[in-house]
Amino acid sequence: MYRLTVALAFILASAPGHGTETTLELTDTTTGQPVADAIVILENGPEQAAITAEIVQKNREFQPRTLVIPEGSIVHFPNRDNTQHHVYSFSPARIFNIELYAGKPEEPIIFDQTGVVEIGCNIHDHMQAFILVTDSAPAGRTDEQGRLIIELPQRVDAEDAGLLIWHPRLSDNTRVAQFSIQSPYPDTLDLSLELSPEPATDDRLDSLQKRFREL
Repeated sequence: MYRLTVALAFILASAPGHGTETTLELTDTTTGQPVADAIVILENGPEQAAITAEIVQKNREFQPRTLVIPEGSIVHFPNRDNTQHHVYSFSPARIFNIELYAGKPEEPIIFDQTGVVEIGCNIHDHMQAFILVTDSAPAGRTDEQGRLIIELPQRVDAEDAGLLIWHPRLSDNTRVAQFSIQSPYPDTLDLSLELSPEPATDDRLDSLQKRFREL
């Protein structure tokens, strides 16, 4: 299983290490443009204890829209709108269904399996959020120029470093993109992702909503 917020809630890896600093430069394969706000995770990186977090429903949006949490964490879904919401996911990493409600559900949701969890609202078609459940702390996220300084580990056996990258506009955003970085590591690491176009802001059903209604 791969290892996996913008406050999006973001957990930064803080453990000291011995390695090589490399500047990641991430671009869109199709347009050649920098990719901002991509979440970058080093495989076999420092672990983190489970936490308690929340995704708020406010102004008919999920806030944050992307949350990264350690495996075993619990998440509350308070509704701070003056209308009810119906929050659900049928992602393999965590299937759940909080039927029409206002206020705060009595029970939070436990996320005990790594993976990407896509969340929607069955009442408001445009609402969408993602939870990335990981057993390795994120190294950070790319800036507006698609850059991030990361520390790649120096291994005695010269084994390649594994890098995991996720972005909501990945052609398949239910998975992370996986890269193998060969040693010796370069000063600048040029990688690219295949991204989908920016979504249109109209009222048509998105793909998640369509899948829900087909169940």
